[in-house]
Amino acid sequence: MLPAFRLTVCATGVALLTLPLASRSQTPPANETTLNAVTVVGNWLEAPNEEKVLEHPGARTIVDREAIVETGANNVRDVLRRVPGVQVQDNNGTGGSDISLNVGVRGLTSRLSPRSTILMDGVPLAVAPYGQPQLSMAPTSLGNLSAVDVVRGAGSVRYGPQNVGGIINFVTRPIPQTFAADASISTDIYSHGGNAKANPTAFIGGTNDNGLGGALLYSGVHGNGYRESNDNVDIDDLMLKGAYRISRTDELSAAFHYYEAHAGMPGGLTPQQYAADPFQSTRPFDDFSGRRSDFSLKYAHNDNNRKFEVLTYYTDSFRGSTLEQPNGSQLRLTKSPRNYHVFAIEPRYSQLFRTGSVSNEISVGYRYLREASSERATRTALYTPGSVYAPDLPASLYQSSDGGTTANAVYIDDTINWGKWTITPGLRYEFIRSNITDNVTGKRTDNSADEPLPSISVMYHITDNWTAFANAGVSFGPVQYFQINRTTNGLTPEQAKTYEIGTHFNDVNGWGGELTLFNINFDDELQLRAGRNGSQDAWTNLGATTHRGIESGLRFDFGSLSKTLAGLTAYATYTFTDATYQQGAFAGRDLPFYSRHVATLGMRYARDRWSVNVDGFAQSKQHSPGDPAGDNPVYQTQQSADGSLGDIPGYALLNMRMGYDFGKAAQNLKLAVGIKNVFDRRYFTRSTDNNRGMYVGMPRTFYIQASLAY
Repeated sequence: MLPAFRLTVCATGVALLTLPLASRSQTPPANETTLNAVTVVGNWLEAPNEEKVLEHPGARTIVDREAIVETGANNVRDVLRRVPGVQVQDNNGTGGSDISLNVGVRGLTSRLSPRSTILMDGVPLAVAPYGQPQLSMAPTSLGNLSAVDVVRGAGSVRYGPQNVGGIINFVTRPIPQTFAADASISTDIYSHGGNAKANPTAFIGGTNDNGLGGALLYSGVHGNGYRESNDNVDIDDLMLKGAYRISRTDELSAAFHYYEAHAGMPGGLTPQQYAADPFQSTRPFDDFSGRRSDFSLKYAHNDNNRKFEVLTYYTDSFRGSTLEQPNGSQLRLTKSPRNYHVFAIEPRYSQLFRTGSVSNEISVGYRYLREASSERATRTALYTPGSVYAPDLPASLYQSSDGGTTANAVYIDDTINWGKWTITPGLRYEFIRSNITDNVTGKRTDNSADEPLPSISVMYHITDNWTAFANAGVSFGPVQYFQINRTTNGLTPEQAKTYEIGTHFNDVNGWGGELTLFNINFDDELQLRAGRNGSQDAWTNLGATTHRGIESGLRFDFGSLSKTLAGLTAYATYTFTDATYQQGAFAGRDLPFYSRHVATLGMRYARDRWSVNVDGFAQSKQHSPGDPAGDNPVYQTQQSADGSLGDIPGYALLNMRMGYDFGKAAQNLKLAVGIKNVFDRRYFTRSTDNNRGMYVGMPRTFYIQASLAY
């Protein structure tokens, strides 16, 4: 592998050497109309659409607002399940509330989504992008989104540091050019327990003749889930956006975002408890709460030949949990309040040069980021279950730490367009300085990393609507605060080499889709070792792992065959993933909590004002095999006594929806009814952390959607 990456670095250097040559731009001949039509792209995460997918030299999928609504989803997890290569674990364990997000890409761990760069309008969602990237609190609500953009390949140069699992950008609704307002509500009604959960949303905004615009967005989640008690949810997500068009090429925009949430965590069940009632909860006090305020300001210049933008943001986050922890036959109640602050500034500049039949878009970017963390934990004395009201017990401080990170990142890439070919070599460099101080012992630990991350991508335009691509890159994940503080034998940063080859096509005789082969090699992946009998979780270097497979997606518009079939469309996705340990006691065996086979299948029919959707989802079995670094490691396939270990059966679900649009005469009223998990298929997952056990999946669920637009 090493020669290939030396070649990558060399290719980057060669491309950069073209800058002086390309800068001597000259007026191209009049017949070079194709080259004249080339304009600078700049930030390719902005305004995502199918054309940008077609022009991206790696695996990428965009789910737009219409598709989001018609899935009947009430959270981003349900939307992400439609994306090839993305596996979403039902909320469980200490990430078992409606506030958390558990997403894994290509067999990478999904617990709290630690190996993808997850953004909202380009701003990281993690409370601390370097030191605490896990999304135990994912501060975004579905109703405020206009699209979900998932870049699984060819993004490691532009975005980082946690990018081996790609980039997921939640795009909020834009400020409209004219006045617009709407409100909607959807309600899930569960067939077990009779509980219901509502998702209200509201939007108002517009732009005046002087180029001054604004929008107010609200989305929330309120109610109870399908588990007994302990699942009451209250989420409020508010955003205020503003923009001013300074000139034809210059714009200033700002956004203020406030998110506040509280939700119960029903907890895991033993096999005996699950058999008696899979919807019960034995955790009366477990819950999770969080709040976040963030502000971003961006200046952007955009003309045909250059783009320049400066994005700065500040986030203030709090997250806290209450959790009963077992210690033998007794329990203790722990609370973990944590505060984080992040400030960053990110300038980017792209310049387009034209020289004869070749164009070069040179892009450079820089990020300066400072983050600070304050983490505390208290616990009560041990008590016998049911003997006391645990929240009234006195608690003492047993963990206290403060951390900080200063990170500088710089990147440069060169998009070379020559005929039907586009070649993009690039290089990112991360300079990271982190520290953590244990306030109980007074010990301070420092950690640093300086990492070059080269990449190269090649794309060929087969036709105007069909492209093929290949890419190779290096991704990197720094050691995090609690990994520094809680290790088994010292840790080294993660590094992975990623390779892709694939194709995108759109509107080719009614067909559209994607096909990607991928391979990821980890030199030394990190893994969480679960604590037992009250001991702390700890991290260890797992060793080499390999992730390889194929992702595919296909859609077809039957209206291309006949006018009588207009309005009928279908889609299907299939992903095969082979993610395995490459050394140690579990060498050659599957990594935990991913499915080798995942597929979706759906049809939509729209006629006049009616629309009907039928969607299916299926995944193969998963494994929860235990700890390969334990004292006596055994790859466990049989169910353990506490329900945390053993194979997890695969399952398939069917969803249906019917909607009607009443039109302008009724204030654009839209109504829809649907059923999720039509056949009430019973399925479950497991957790191996401090809230271990079995977690039942969503039962048959009825839902209603209603919206008005002005």
